[in-house]
Amino acid sequence: MKKLLFVAVATIGFVYSGSAQDVNFGVKAGLNNTNFTGDADSDAKTSFYVGGFVDYAVSEKFHLQPELLYSSEGASDDLGLSYLRIPIMAKYYVAESFSLLAGPSVAFKIAAEDDGFDEFTKSMDFGLGFGAAYDLENGLFFDARYNLGLQNISDVDGVDIKNTGFQVGLGYKF
Repeated sequence: MKKLLFVAVATIGFVYSGSAQDVNFGVKAGLNNTNFTGDADSDAKTSFYVGGFVDYAVSEKFHLQPELLYSSEGASDDLGLSYLRIPIMAKYYVAESFSLLAGPSVAFKIAAEDDGFDEFTKSMDFGLGFGAAYDLENGLFFDARYNLGLQNISDVDGVDIKNTGFQVGLGYKF
């Protein structure tokens, strides 16, 4: 956990050191609709995510946005996992307030709804996110994202399970 906190603080510090007038901090929250792909046969789970981010303008049209999110994920049949997810999204503004997002994420499992399921899942996950966001002039924004798990999270030999899901959220830039 100390390493994770160090990485988050270092990332924020690195991004912030570039140019103070081009950095915005913010908060965001929303709904997750997640499931497993691969060998799992389960129904989707609707849950939530909440966290913060730093939006660093590299240029007028291109931004980097590292985030730190608490995300409740999994499947509906009591196969829930809670993650501390760290996506680093590249944002490209295709219009003044509309951006497309893409980037990698790393997630650290912090809890599971079932102890047995906890024992059979890995403590880390890697994935890619793709989405879009729309910014309002008052600092509010709306975003939608698809998260594709790249790593098998099963700790059982021969069983392939990956996270996948959609997010829809609302946020505020300070």
